[in-house]
Amino acid sequence: MKKWLGMLGVLLLLAGCAEEGSMKINDDVSKDNPSGDLAPLSKETKVVIAEDGSASGAGFYIANEKGYFDDYNIEVEFATFSNSDDMLPALASGDVDIAGGISSASFFNAITQGIDVKIIADKGHNEKGKSYFTFVIGADKQGEIKDYSDLKGKKIAVSTEHAVDDYIFHQMLEHAGLTKDDVEFVIMSDFGNMMAAIENGSIDAALQIEPLITQGVAEGIHVRFGDATDFAPEAQIAMVLGSPQFMKDEQDVSLRFMAAYLKGVRDYNDAFKKGEGKDDIIDIMTQYTALKDAAVWEDVFVTGLDPNGKMFIDDIRDQYEMYKKNGAIRGEFNFDEAIDTSITEKAAKIIGEYE
Repeated sequence: MKKWLGMLGVLLLLAGCAEEGSMKINDDVSKDNPSGDLAPLSKETKVVIAEDGSASGAGFYIANEKGYFDDYNIEVEFATFSNSDDMLPALASGDVDIAGGISSASFFNAITQGIDVKIIADKGHNEKGKSYFTFVIGADKQGEIKDYSDLKGKKIAVSTEHAVDDYIFHQMLEHAGLTKDDVEFVIMSDFGNMMAAIENGSIDAALQIEPLITQGVAEGIHVRFGDATDFAPEAQIAMVLGSPQFMKDEQDVSLRFMAAYLKGVRDYNDAFKKGEGKDDIIDIMTQYTALKDAAVWEDVFVTGLDPNGKMFIDDIRDQYEMYKKNGAIRGEFNFDEAIDTSITEKAAKIIGEYE
């Protein structure tokens, strides 16, 4: 019996070693590889990205057009979904490998109810003093609304409740020393309708988004009111999500995908922060997004994208706690299981520090 137990132990040990070996990531680097770092995959591999042409997908678009995915033998396919309710199950099942998401009660609830997705990298935050998602007031209200506290008694439009928009709205109220009862909260899901409502005077202020902010300013409809980073300096607005299969079972692919993505994000930062290669990047953005006017790209405050993919994780937790406090959360969300930045961190280390 002892002999058999000993043999069983050896077999289990060998099995464990085999499993560990099969999961080893090919992360050797060489400047002789097409990428200048990681070797390409041995065969072309398709990665499906759920993306709707939003500006925050810049890293994907630029990496695709610049050939960064090609360098790793990755073919990307963009898939569109009518809403996130359809996208999340496809991501969890592995039909989609990568997607963008925003922090909302419905997002957290989907995960607590068994939809398994991983939060892996930054896909949108406000840049200090240049928020792409911030408050505007009617141009005719500038004389009476000069400070956040002056919003007391005013009609303020927000696109949705129990989501990051609502969170930023509440952060503003706290900063102003106001409560929700001090203002008239108006749900208005269409940002274009917000601009029309400000123009006709049916609302006083709105939490608006680019490029409509720039458009409304140019047309004299509204003006920027302060900046969202005045009161929410580290709001995590959007996140890159990965399917659990892609992140765990295809680490050779996911590592290379993230390296290419971060290279695209770095080109984006070079363009809009340093002015390097800006015309080329604007050309790519006009191809992939709804904003087709290159001249407007020169004026808009663009989405913040971290060149290393780092997120404001504490802020994601704060958003969750607000939704929970307001009774919008069902079940408990396990942050340690849902947030996995290991591949992103490894990719950033491999391609080097961004300067």
